[in-house]
Amino acid sequence: MSLSANFGYRPKRYLILYTSFGSREFANLRLPYLIDIERHNSKNMKNILLFVFALSIFGCAKPAFDPEWTQEQAPETFSARFETTKGNFDLEITRRNSPKAVDRLYQLIRHGYFDNSVFYRVVPHYIAQFGNSDQAIMGQWRSVKVPDEPVILSNKKGTITFARFGNETRDLELFINLNDNTELDTVVVEGIKGYPALGTVSAGMDVVKKLYSGHGENTMAKADNLYLDRNAFLRSFPNLDLIKKAYLTDN
Repeated sequence: MSLSANFGYRPKRYLILYTSFGSREFANLRLPYLIDIERHNSKNMKNILLFVFALSIFGCAKPAFDPEWTQEQAPETFSARFETTKGNFDLEITRRNSPKAVDRLYQLIRHGYFDNSVFYRVVPHYIAQFGNSDQAIMGQWRSVKVPDEPVILSNKKGTITFARFGNETRDLELFINLNDNTELDTVVVEGIKGYPALGTVSAGMDVVKKLYSGHGENTMAKADNLYLDRNAFLRSFPNLDLIKKAYLTDN
C-alpha cells in the first residue's frame, strides 16, 4: 500500500531538470533542478526554463564521454604526466607492447578520465593501483571492450599495467609495479594468461614509492564502496593519495 493511501498524502507535481557542467572538475556531475510547478506561474516557469537551457548549453562544451573517443589510435610512443597529491610522475608508453590496451590508455588520459582518481590499493613492494569511481562514466567506457593480448613487456619494477578480472576486462583500472612482479607475466586468471605491461614510469618513481600504503590490501574488502559512496570510502581509509590531473605531454 502506498504512503499516500495510508496517510492521505498527495505528492506535489515537480519538474525535474538536469544539466551538466563541462569543466574537468565537474565533467561527470549532473545536477538535478527540482521545481515545484504549483508554486510558479507560467512567466516564472519560462524564466526558469531559459536559465536551465543556458546552463545546458554551457555544459555541452566538454562532454564527459564520446563513443568516438574509443576509436582513437595511440602513436607508436607517447608520454604522459600524472600530478598527484604526493608529486608528479611521468609515463613513457609504447604501443607495440599491447596495441589495443595502449590505445585505451591514450584515450583515457587524453580525455581527462583519471583526473581526481584514487590510488585505492597500494601494497608495499607489490603494486600501486588506481582508477576512477564514477559508475556512469565507467559503464560508458566499458561498453567498448578491449581485446586480450599476449605479454610482451614483463611486469618489472616501474612498469604500468591494466588490471583485469576476466576476458576482455583490461579497460579502466591500472597498477604500477613497485617490485619485479614477473609472475604476473604467466599467471592464468579466468582462462586468460598474463598481464601485459604497457610502458614504464620514466620519471618520478620516488613519488610513486611515497604513495600512502598504510591500508595495504584492506581497502579491497570494501572496494565496492569506492563506487557507491566515494566520500564514505575515503573517510574509512584516510590519507589515500589522489591523481589531481593526468595529461599527455607530447607536442
